[in-house]
Amino acid sequence: MSTPLLRSAILPHPLHVGRPNTGDRQRLQERIDALLDRNWLSNDGPLVREFEARVAAIAGTRHCVAMCNATVALEIATRAAGLTGEVIVPAYTFVATAHALQWQQLTPVFCDIDPVTHNIDPEQIARLITPRTSAIIGVHVWGRGCDTDALECIANKHGLILMYDAAHAFGCGHQNQPIGSFGLAEVFSFHATKFVNCAEGGAVVTNNDALADKMRLMRNFGFSGYDRVIYIGTNGKMSEFSAAVGLTSLDSMSDFIAVNYRNYQAYQQALADLPGITVQSYNESERQNYQYLVLDVDPAVCPLTRDQILQVLHAHHVLARRYFFPGVHRMEPYRAYYPNAYLLLPVTEDVVQRVIVMPTGTAVTPEMIAQIGDILRWAMTHSAELSEQLEARLAPGDAFDGFSLR
Repeated sequence: MSTPLLRSAILPHPLHVGRPNTGDRQRLQERIDALLDRNWLSNDGPLVREFEARVAAIAGTRHCVAMCNATVALEIATRAAGLTGEVIVPAYTFVATAHALQWQQLTPVFCDIDPVTHNIDPEQIARLITPRTSAIIGVHVWGRGCDTDALECIANKHGLILMYDAAHAFGCGHQNQPIGSFGLAEVFSFHATKFVNCAEGGAVVTNNDALADKMRLMRNFGFSGYDRVIYIGTNGKMSEFSAAVGLTSLDSMSDFIAVNYRNYQAYQQALADLPGITVQSYNESERQNYQYLVLDVDPAVCPLTRDQILQVLHAHHVLARRYFFPGVHRMEPYRAYYPNAYLLLPVTEDVVQRVIVMPTGTAVTPEMIAQIGDILRWAMTHSAELSEQLEARLAPGDAFDGFSLR
């Protein structure tokens, strides 16, 4: 008799990666009631300005320019900074990092990553620089800071603009400085999947006064005054409703981080004895948000493949995810533009086949995590019997690709 794919113990409700943290609903309702009483729903309202001030204080910057989402924020930031030609970015990132550039008719040039941090590898950048290169955009993957010193040195040497996609890194620190204060500007995401969220939102933080002024113009169609347009712009404004959600989320920020850290420790304990599975660690001497619970699956040691593990987890209502599979360089239109890009990206090619991101946040308890550990332990014990069943099922992710990763 073959081993059933489902263990007897199954989570009663699906656990998703990035399930929203909601904060204090009563306080949120109070803010919404107040904004409705003011009848001021958008256009740089008082809640947006308060949200910007609080984010700037956390990021350690003079300016925060709130936007409708992080992708538009990155588009506006790159345009306001005057980027042209080619921009070097990691291939291991959410596709919006590249799309924001391509949308501005800039060319993303994909760089390989460090095998430990999963951040852009400074040692690989020099060979990608051409006369058309105008900038480097680093990505603080999992909220762990890039090698900012090395990137700054390269940028200065070649006269390049340095910016950061910090979508994962709000509330994090690097070299005893808050992330947000590096490079010309950094972009945060406050999408619903982030531990601090505006339901949908983003922001650019910077210490450059001229850049901040220009981005404020650009997010509001280029208006300077009541009926005076002085620059080309778009509609990138954050609404008062989004700011209300964001402020309420900021109120509970320390609580969310505490829950994430608790879950991080629980996963380390629950999965400690599983062969070939490692919980990616954080430098606890730096500020962390512990937003991402990342597993590395070593195919040389683990009795199940990464995708087989995902199939088992999905069958048990644990909707873990591959990140950022299969790599931006293998997504369109970039795959068509650069069909051989993978030859220069061996580490990225390896990492996309190994990583699993697990559910965490306020919807996940230590008891659930212990149960996940039991499920994986059972699966590995029965790996030989399960393999044939797993190979016959749909590839993991086919039923779940509608969930946003950003």
